[in-house]
Amino acid sequence: MKIKKFWNWIKNDDERTLFLNGVISDETWYGDEITPKLFKDELNSESGDIVVWINSPGGDCIAASQIYNMLMDYKGNVTVKIDGIAASAASVIAMAGTEVQISPTGLMMIHNPLTIAFGDASEMEKAKAMLSEVKESIINAYELKTSIPRNELSHLMDEETWFNARKAVDLGFADKIMFAQGDEDKNLEGLAFSNMVAVNSILSKLPKKEKPPAGTSYKELSTRLNLIK
Repeated sequence: MKIKKFWNWIKNDDERTLFLNGVISDETWYGDEITPKLFKDELNSESGDIVVWINSPGGDCIAASQIYNMLMDYKGNVTVKIDGIAASAASVIAMAGTEVQISPTGLMMIHNPLTIAFGDASEMEKAKAMLSEVKESIINAYELKTSIPRNELSHLMDEETWFNARKAVDLGFADKIMFAQGDEDKNLEGLAFSNMVAVNSILSKLPKKEKPPAGTSYKELSTRLNLIK
């Protein structure tokens, strides 16, 4: 049975449109992933301005980095339109747009890179160092687009922060809200949601004996809340 790809190109006159609606991967497993090789072949098959619609939960950050670089190096204008979600690695790709537009119902999410590691303490330290470098490389893309100081971007990633359309524009992750006329988008409310803030708000309402110690990680807090529930 042939599996349908969730991404494709459409050409209208001199402009091409690409829909990225899948997980970003370094290689294809099921036929619906967005991979750098497939992306490069199709991107460079023609020239001219392009529009890239993004609705992706993210995926492999190295693959996303490759696609980001291809778009940054592309000779024509690249208009990115986020109609659903640009989360995690997909938010990095979005930063390559000459102009980034986001739907009034769209979302963006940025967080720290993740990995799976095994071995002794030395291997764990290597994994930690690698993740720190990957994070710095991701911050490079965010900083270039938004001009937000690196320490602030790092904090937003630590908190796993979600942005609605207005907040994405306020912070510079997007340039405009799609479909808004004139100053309409200025009337929309900006909102950034942090998982850690939400969890801490809930924990503050718990009885003292059930509260976890200070410094407990977000994952540990979530696990504790599930146990209490």
